[in-house]
Amino acid sequence: MPYAYLLRCADGSYYAGSTRNLERRLWQHNHSPEGAAYTRRRRPVVLVWSAEFEHIGEAYAWEKRIQGWSRAKREALLRGDLDALVGLSRRRG
Repeated sequence: MPYAYLLRCADGSYYAGSTRNLERRLWQHNHSPEGAAYTRRRRPVVLVWSAEFEHIGEAYAWEKRIQGWSRAKREALLRGDLDALVGLSRRRG
């Protein structure tokens, strides 16, 4: 099944990705030259959130959505704080 996921890197930053095989991809991020360049420089990484989808396109769309989020919004997702997610989505100004 396809997954969207969020990793916490050793430097405290976050990395969003999507994959068809979550275990293999997590191993790649931590051990292989096939891991993303971003995570290769910030090992070890820890899986902090994942969601399963029916189609890889949905997982990829979530990856791209999360990549555009602020740190505060990503952390609200990790806490499961839906009210904060909505509040952080509002346009300011």
